[in-house]
Amino acid sequence: MLAGLTAFVAPAWAHRLDEYLLATVIDVSRQKIDVVLRLTPGVDVASPVLHQIDADGDGRFSTQEQQKYAQYVVSRVSLMLDHAYLPLKLRDYVFPSIEELRAGSGTISLHLRAQAVLEPGKHQLRYHNQGAGPDTVYLVNGLLPHDQAVHIQSQKRSSNQAIYDLDFTVGE
Repeated sequence: MLAGLTAFVAPAWAHRLDEYLLATVIDVSRQKIDVVLRLTPGVDVASPVLHQIDADGDGRFSTQEQQKYAQYVVSRVSLMLDHAYLPLKLRDYVFPSIEELRAGSGTISLHLRAQAVLEPGKHQLRYHNQGAGPDTVYLVNGLLPHDQAVHIQSQKRSSNQAIYDLDFTVGE
C-alpha cells in the first residue's frame, strides 16, 4: 500500500519542466516591508528567459544584464499599503549560472524593500505580480512577523496567487 502512495509523490530533487515559478515571501515590520522573490524557470521555458537576460548573446550574464533583468522583474510587481502604492526598491540580487538555469535547477533571488512607517491600527497590504508570461506560476506567503507589534489577521490569494492580500494590525 505504501509503495502505491509514494508513486504519486514527486522527489524533492525534481527539476521544474514547463513552468516559470515566481515564489514570493513578504516580511512586514513597522518601518519596512521586505519582499523576496525566487524565480525558477523550468527546463522547457528556460531558453526565452536566458535570452531575455543575456541580451548580447555572449553566453554569460554581465552585471548590467543582471541588473536590467532584476529591474524588469521589479517593474512587474506592485505593492499597496492601505490602498496607496509603495515604491519597491531593489536591494540586492543573486543569479545562478546559465547552466543551472538551463537545467531547471537555478533560482534567481531578488530582495526588494518598501519603506513604510506603520501607525497602530488595522492595515491591508496588497501584492500584485504581473509575471513573465503564460507559463508563469506563482506562490506567495507572508512570513510570521519578527516585529512583535505586527499581528497577521488574514491572508487571501487570487486563484493563481498573482494577487495577495494581507490583513494585519500594528499594536502600540
